[in-house]
Amino acid sequence: QVQVVESGGGLVQPGGSLRLSCGASGSIFRINAMGWYRQAPGKARELVAGITSAGDTDYADSAKGRFTTSRDNAKNTVYLQMNSLKPEDTAVYYCNLEYYKHYGAVRTFGSWGQGTQGTGSS
Repeated sequence: QVQVVESGGGLVQPGGSLRLSCGASGSIFRINAMGWYRQAPGKARELVAGITSAGDTDYADSAKGRFTTSRDNAKNTVYLQMNSLKPEDTAVYYCNLEYYKHYGAVRTFGSWGQGTQGTGSS
């Protein structure tokens, strides 16, 4: 069983910054990609940013130019630096991963963590 734990959320004023962290633990042979998602009240969960094992990144249009994701492969940890936060960024932020349990295993999608609340509102 692979678990993820998100942290770093909080309440900031518009224009402020937050840095989220997510660590994965459990039976992991190798992580392929890691991603950040968010879910605002009354809305569906959406992908915000993703990063491959090679460090290639992709962002939702709403995050481009303001959010940056990075990862520490040795620690199975992914980060999301969020700058210039807006009220519409208010959501619970989750991370997840695609990983391999062992050599030759099929790629598996992880279980969702509890998320961390990020609020860009005064």
